[in-house]
Amino acid sequence: MVDDHWYSNDVDYVKASLDTSDTGLSSNEAIKRFETYGPNELVETGGISPLRMFLNQFMDPMVIILLIAILISLVASFIPGAHEEGGLIDAFVITAIVIFNAVFGFVQEFKSEQALEALKQMAAPRAKVMRDGFWKTIESRELVPGDLIGFEAGDLVPADARVIYSVGLAADEAPLTGESHAVRKVTEPIHLDRPVVGDMKNMVFQGTVVTAGKGRAIVTETGMRTQFGKIAEMVQESEKDMTPLQIDLDDLGKKLGTVIIIMTIIVFAAEVIRNVSDSLIEELMAAIALAVSAIPEGLPAVVTITLAIGVQRMVRQNAIVRRLPSVETLGSTTIICSDKTGTITKNEMTVRSIYIDDNEVEVTGVGYNRAGEFILNDQTINPLSDSNLTLALKIGQLCNNTILQEDPSGKADWSVIGDPTEGALLVVAEKGGVSYEATLQEYSEVSEISFDSARKRMTSINAGSDGKHYAFAKGAPEILLSLCTRISTNGSIVPLTDSQRQKILEMNARFAENALRVLALAYRPIENEIPDWEPEKVEKDLIFVALVGMIDPPRDEVRDAIEVCKKAGIRPIMITGDHKLTARAIARDVGLVDADGQVLTGAEIDQMSEGEFIECVRDCNVFARVAPEHKLQIVNALKALNEIVAMTGDGVNDAPAVKAADVGISMGIRGADVTKEASDVILTDDNFATIVSAVEKGREIYSNIRKFVRFLLAANFDELFLVFTIIMIGLPLPITAIQILWLNLATDGFPALALGVDPPEKGVMERPPRKPGSRMMDRGMVSFILIAGFFAFLASTTVFLFSLWRLSGGVIPGITVPLLTDVEWRTGLAPSGVLWSEILKHARTTVFASVVSFELLFVWNCRDEYHPIWRTTIRESNYLMGAILLSVTLTLLTIYAPFMQPLFQTMPLAIEDWILIVVTSLPALFIPPHIIFGHSKE
Repeated sequence: MVDDHWYSNDVDYVKASLDTSDTGLSSNEAIKRFETYGPNELVETGGISPLRMFLNQFMDPMVIILLIAILISLVASFIPGAHEEGGLIDAFVITAIVIFNAVFGFVQEFKSEQALEALKQMAAPRAKVMRDGFWKTIESRELVPGDLIGFEAGDLVPADARVIYSVGLAADEAPLTGESHAVRKVTEPIHLDRPVVGDMKNMVFQGTVVTAGKGRAIVTETGMRTQFGKIAEMVQESEKDMTPLQIDLDDLGKKLGTVIIIMTIIVFAAEVIRNVSDSLIEELMAAIALAVSAIPEGLPAVVTITLAIGVQRMVRQNAIVRRLPSVETLGSTTIICSDKTGTITKNEMTVRSIYIDDNEVEVTGVGYNRAGEFILNDQTINPLSDSNLTLALKIGQLCNNTILQEDPSGKADWSVIGDPTEGALLVVAEKGGVSYEATLQEYSEVSEISFDSARKRMTSINAGSDGKHYAFAKGAPEILLSLCTRISTNGSIVPLTDSQRQKILEMNARFAENALRVLALAYRPIENEIPDWEPEKVEKDLIFVALVGMIDPPRDEVRDAIEVCKKAGIRPIMITGDHKLTARAIARDVGLVDADGQVLTGAEIDQMSEGEFIECVRDCNVFARVAPEHKLQIVNALKALNEIVAMTGDGVNDAPAVKAADVGISMGIRGADVTKEASDVILTDDNFATIVSAVEKGREIYSNIRKFVRFLLAANFDELFLVFTIIMIGLPLPITAIQILWLNLATDGFPALALGVDPPEKGVMERPPRKPGSRMMDRGMVSFILIAGFFAFLASTTVFLFSLWRLSGGVIPGITVPLLTDVEWRTGLAPSGVLWSEILKHARTTVFASVVSFELLFVWNCRDEYHPIWRTTIRESNYLMGAILLSVTLTLLTIYAPFMQPLFQTMPLAIEDWILIVVTSLPALFIPPHIIFGHSKE
């Protein structure tokens, strides 16, 4: 099969090329082709095993640092002579954190790789095929190119095939095109250059549904060679990049790891050179303690929990997040690529204008709701008082195969089952007070001449209550008008003149320019029954009644949402499979482009070089008549321009682009399962405005993540500076490993979590998104962390040294007197007559309380990157107040509760200790963030 342009050749050519006939293939030939082409099913083209996926969760730099911390803690517990208590507890807690994050990450990634399974579920299980001259039903996987298949309304198309016979045949190709209206099928060749799926009207495609008529087709492609298979391959080949937050944490882990390694080597080398310890083990443990002090053990857990809480809040705003880091990525989004139908528009065809009696009647109201008025010359009219308008509405009801029923969801007055265009005709009649039930009592259908794409019209023959027969017709204006010889105007039926005919065509062109889908309505009385109701005898001498213009209107909230996007520095782009005129009109209506804004089509994209396409993508905000590969091409081009791209989609055709985007967003109501599986976020209301709300929530979450990262790292650098300096002086550890772990997980962890759910800073959607590629650990944050950590270090160092001096009787080993040996620290007496070990224990407890106090005051300065504490409102931070109260309670328990003192090596503090602690901690309130950050903020 070297030629795959089946659509552009006639049926005889297709039969000859595939060596088949009107009786199909023989069973023997089918077996041979099955061996050649393989089964008609989707296959996995690679991927990663679940075990490898799970192990990859441990390759993150932050996780590697935590694994090192586990090893360090175990070493501290089992090496003889290390004198390190609590190592097993450290190891157990950190291990729990690592496993929790690994399992959570694995589940998220595994779920995102299930798109192929969802695609397989959409394939038809069985197919009707002619073999050996007889019709039979077989497993769809056994179909081969050249098979003759048959189908009727309700059938799933089992393979890509060229239509050779069609009677009113129509297929819903929304899974491949994203457009909700059914496509009428023809048998004639289509001579278009590189047509998209929606233009190949003589082809049917695997996974689509036959909605009307019946037909036969010759299978041209099976398995992975079908349009469905190509999408499956693109979905599997689309790799998910790391999110900005994952890149930030990866960058943070590498930088932190480098700092830890360098400072650990320095401390270990200094201890060895000085050789003041009893053994190499003590020197190693001093370096190990320094490393533990620098690791923010609680950071991954706090990030995960903060994102999870954000996810729960987003559910209440109609957004379900499937991939946790995507919450923050939404906040970094610079471009939102949105589908048109159902996302920007309501996916509810609505009549906007009716041309009747040489006047244009405007119809207000949108969607499937009762509310609406008929306006003529700025005056509201009652359609029931206008016989011609009433007749037009009745024609729309009678020439119709769609069902209008009450909306079971309660979101609208009605819901439509069937063709949306016909649904619009039913709704506008109800708006005008013309009851469908009353019309059916007046007329009963006798026969129907079905619509097809060659005739471009439909006629319903009805028997009236007056005993006469009537033909009611609707169709393309230029076709139906050519069958009309009279016109109904102002209650009279008169001959249709050339000038009237020209005026109708001009009005049709004006409607079309405004992207309205236009139908003409006509009728004729039939005096005598016509045998078999032959179309040629029924559809002649028609009486023209009206033109009806309809459109799928934009959602009310989309205009405001697009305006919010522009203020927030986010560029919205519309990508649709619909026609260029319709795309431009909707984009203009919602404020996406100006009247002469650029609209690029899929065919035009195919004619461009890569460089030309990249330049167009920089500026073009509307893409029309695009195929799945074009959507993927657009997303990849935008990512190549260093943009953070959110991509929405509902059909199978959207799945590759949705998966490739930085944030893939699928539709919960009308989205295909495969697209949902490929996405990061699912919108339960299919609404563009919900995307913008989700972006706002993402920005708030990222802002809060910055808050607690600043807080946790500044707290850790305090401990790092303290341990490093005291060890370099030659003194024992100023704070034990178990105390450090308690600080990092409990005392720091609860306020950090509270910062994660803190009320957002004002104006998050009035600032541009952070620049793509920028790091969370920018110059401003590093400055803030270092300076805040240095202030905390001064406070804790002062407390430690002063406590040693006061309790020992006025000496500080290594400063005012020579350094003590390890044995002297454990058993020796100070000049005050108190054991040095008791003095050290008291000093460590004071430092522990000092670090906690400084951090619980300092956390208030981490709430806002732009304003100091005295310019913020703290009464809204209820969670933070509760977290601080909890941390204070836990700290007091570790110091004063007898059952906790042995575990944390603490002892009760006196009032003078607390006075010293409070005085040295007060500077934490006066570290203004806006001075530190200056112009380094994005």
